[in-house]
Order: sequence, then C-alpha cells, then structure tokens
Amino acid sequence: MSRLAKLPRIMLAPNGARRTRADHPALPETVAQIVAAAKAAHEAGAEALHAHVRDAEARHVLDAGLYRELTAEMARVVPQMPVQITTEAVGLYSPEDQRALVRALQPEGVSVALREMWPEPGPDAEAQRFYTETEAAGTALQHILYAPEQVTRLATLWSEGLIPAPRQVLFVLGRYAPPTLARPEDLDGFLKAARALPADLQWAACAFGRTEQACLRRAAELGGGMRIGFENNIERPDGSPAEDNAAQVAALVGALRDTPRPL
Repeated sequence: MSRLAKLPRIMLAPNGARRTRADHPALPETVAQIVAAAKAAHEAGAEALHAHVRDAEARHVLDAGLYRELTAEMARVVPQMPVQITTEAVGLYSPEDQRALVRALQPEGVSVALREMWPEPGPDAEAQRFYTETEAAGTALQHILYAPEQVTRLATLWSEGLIPAPRQVLFVLGRYAPPTLARPEDLDGFLKAARALPADLQWAACAFGRTEQACLRRAAELGGGMRIGFENNIERPDGSPAEDNAAQVAALVGALRDTPRPL
C-alpha cells in the first residue's frame, strides 16, 4: 500500500510550476535544491513532498527521468518522506502527456486537477480509464479542485459510476493569476459541496498569499490536511518576505500547537 494512502497532516509544496529564484532566492529549482528543502522542511514538521521538477532553464516539466532522479534522491536523503508528483499542465501539457507521465512512473502519489484531466463536459473514455487504472495500481491520487463547482462535478462523476470513489482531494483557496488572496472562509463552500462525496474522504487545503497560515489553521481546526510552501506563498503573515520553506513550516507547526487534528 502506498505510504500516501493516508493523507499527511502537512505536505510541503516547495516550488510549484511558475515561480523561480528571481521571485525568491530560497526557492528550489534543481533536484539537489528540492531535496535539501524537503529535508529541512521535514525536520521542521512536514511529512511528505508535493514535487515539481524543472529543466536546466528552471522551467516546469513533466519529465519522468527527472522525477526518477528526484525520488531516488529523496529515498536516499529523506527516506521517511514520501513523494507526490504533480501532473500540472500550466498550459504546456495535454491530458495525454499527464497520463503518460503517471503510467511511466507508477508513483506513490499523484495530484491531478479534474479541470485538466477531464476538461470537457460529457463522456471521456480516456480520462475514465486513467482514473480507474490509477486506482487499481494503488497510487494515491489526490483530486485538485479550484472551486466548489468542481467538487460538485467530481461528485457527479463518482455517483454516475464514471470514476472510482474519490479518496483524497485538495481545495485550492485563492488564485495565482489573477492574484487573489485566499480567505479562511473560502473553505465553507468547498466543504458544503463535499458532503456529496464519500464520508471517508480525506481532504486538505492550500492557500495563496500571506493569509496562507490563517487558512491552513482553519483547515486543521475542521479536520483537514495542509499543503504549505513557496508554490502558493512566499510571504510571512505580515507580508514580509519568508525566509525559506522550512521556516514557513516551522511557523505553521508553532501556530498549530493548540490546534490538534480531530480523530
């Protein structure tokens, strides 16, 4: 069974697909930098890595070879920390490209945006096949959802028997572009829509901007997991520049000491 079958309380997202070291000098781009950031964040309290890899020009790529290199280094340096790969398209990759990556890697965990993998309404036999075979392979698939309406669509696909029962979701609060600051109350619409999903659903949230910590604290209070890191936010709560990913994790852990996760 995948180590990510149980959603971690805190997952590190150290770089994402868009920002570079021009945005923050501590943002990791190379495999060595990503592993070092993951190790430091693990020591601060992060339990798993949400991984994006970059090419030699620091551009986001869905590259199976680079992912194999990263997962091998993670297993060597931080063996306690499982890796969830991303299939994020960023306008560069098709659903076919995304599916090919997952089939080539058979990763422990993968995040898949419903709006990218199944972009059109109506039947999509290839998307349906992908979700079914990924479930059968034992890969922990986390559905990325950007609005409550996408939660409802996911529930409809499941209720109609087109996809396996969703086990994990990520609610994305706020936006990268156009810049939209996340708000803790944004969770309400997602959770209301999620009542139509399986009762044992595991969920987490990520949040754009300096309100990240406040949003993730509320997620914890409501029983959710938290994805934190420079993918979504490079600022402290007061708007000043964050030191690095590990410092952001440490600050969140400190804020959560009086916010135990419900059983």
